[in-house]
Amino acid sequence: MVSLNKLQKEVLQNKLDKGFNTTDIFKEFCLIHEELSEACRAHYRKQNDVGEELADVAIYLLGISEMLKINLEKEILAKMQKNKKRVYKRINGVMTRVKEA
Repeated sequence: MVSLNKLQKEVLQNKLDKGFNTTDIFKEFCLIHEELSEACRAHYRKQNDVGEELADVAIYLLGISEMLKINLEKEILAKMQKNKKRVYKRINGVMTRVKEA
């Protein structure tokens, strides 16, 4: 399996090779939002391309991470460990964090 760190570098290199934005982080956040909306719409309409739209979201996320010099793989693993230690309880029908371990 390819590491996210390697994919980040490949995504950024592809953006550079194709002449896409690699400096305007705000623009990238706007574009990832658009891609996420497309994935949501595809799911809502029961279209076949939800996976492709989610891939677009992931590609933008990897690109932003590389542009910001963030090791996304490391951050995801750390966050997953943090989430495993949290305790939630349903309060008034809403899952609410009640303990931070």
